[in-house]
Amino acid sequence: MASSLKYVRVPPNSASLAEARQRVFEFFKTACRSIPSIMEIYTLHDVVAPSHLRSTIASEIRKNAHVTNTKVIDMLLFKATEELSNIVEHAKQRHHIIGQYVLGRQGLDVGTKDQGVSDFLKNFYKSNYF
Repeated sequence: MASSLKYVRVPPNSASLAEARQRVFEFFKTACRSIPSIMEIYTLHDVVAPSHLRSTIASEIRKNAHVTNTKVIDMLLFKATEELSNIVEHAKQRHHIIGQYVLGRQGLDVGTKDQGVSDFLKNFYKSNYF
């Protein structure tokens, strides 16, 4: 799978919004087809299901659904293609993938941290967390 993504290139300009939209759909299909190899490369089977990664990819694409400028769409598509090729070529480590695409923007929950027994630790935790 890595060899097929190595030569994927985004043409520099979309002629219309419909063409840019079609390229985004093609990228989504390519990204979804690469999920099994990503799961295998980074041994993510114990951490996340493929459907969760698929929904994460879809939410990242939907995040920019309001963009109507074709040049901006092409630039975002180029960045997404580079990100996918870096992931498939194992240019990232496992904890990068887990932090960016499994945990997402919410990150780790610091509210469940044990606040300690002593008053000193309770005051310390209160003063250092926003």
